[in-house]
Amino acid sequence: MRRQVLNCMAIVVFAMAASSAKCADSGFSFADTQGQYLDILMDGRIVARYMYAHDNSTPERRLETYKPYLHVFDAEGKAPITKGAGGLFPHHHGIFIGWNKIAFSGKSYDLWHMPKADMVHQKFLEQKAGPDQATITSLTSWIVETDKTIVEEERTMNVRRGTTPARIIIDFTSKLKAPLGDLNLDGDPEHSGVHYRPANEVVAKETVYVFPREGADSHKDLDYPWVGESYTLAGKRYSVIEMNHPDNPKNTKFSAYRDYGRFGAFFKAPIKSGDTLTVKYRFMVVDGEMPAVDVIQKSWDEFAGVKEPTPLPKLTVKPAEVTAPAKKSAPAAK
Repeated sequence: MRRQVLNCMAIVVFAMAASSAKCADSGFSFADTQGQYLDILMDGRIVARYMYAHDNSTPERRLETYKPYLHVFDAEGKAPITKGAGGLFPHHHGIFIGWNKIAFSGKSYDLWHMPKADMVHQKFLEQKAGPDQATITSLTSWIVETDKTIVEEERTMNVRRGTTPARIIIDFTSKLKAPLGDLNLDGDPEHSGVHYRPANEVVAKETVYVFPREGADSHKDLDYPWVGESYTLAGKRYSVIEMNHPDNPKNTKFSAYRDYGRFGAFFKAPIKSGDTLTVKYRFMVVDGEMPAVDVIQKSWDEFAGVKEPTPLPKLTVKPAEVTAPAKKSAPAAK
């Protein structure tokens, strides 16, 4: 009798442990490697990693940590499908933001290539995880001349489950405040804005872009609601759609043609002293080829808050343009 009781107790304990483990592996959660990066996990697997380290101890380490960015991981949670440090154009990192010509106090500062500037994570303002989504907000200082914070940024990244065929949806919101005086965000589509950079090992000749306009020319067109890219990495196809919120500044131009896969939205805008400019973008991440236009448009409609479904656009699909190799003497030229 005693043995039967003990066996029953053991079964109960095992079932409770299994249930606890199952709960731990379901929904969203965080794992913070202090001072280095914050992992966002979905059902126990890493889906995104916010790289927030800042280290000026050596020139090499500074190149790796002069700007925070968001990595996107593969479905297994084992490796990023976005680019980190090094590689072609080392200033491109995951999902990132910056402008190469920020006018402030009679000078122009480059917060894209980061030659004499740093974006420094100060602290997390929010970390919230639930069954279907996780949200983090980072307070980041854009610093020039060693000690001048010309932009105070609140960067919010909401990661949630996608509906098939999307694996995850990432909403990226940046609140840019000018604390010290008037400034002007300027530059060009290749070197400014909010961009996505696939991992360095993409198969360049297999990169393809999709535009929601017939006869699209992204070198000239303005204010696309979204642009999609498909690329090959480690024998697998991935598709990412970047969506432009209608409240964002007008005359936005998408740089979307490079074969190595960096693409994103660029605009010019002033920010008055003490004022804040808020921009919002959505990234739909798909394991496989580009989803049907109705799937993309439905997500954009929800993101944009439109009441009636938007008529489906005619599409333009273009292979990427061949990118000239970077010169060794000027690795930050693209």
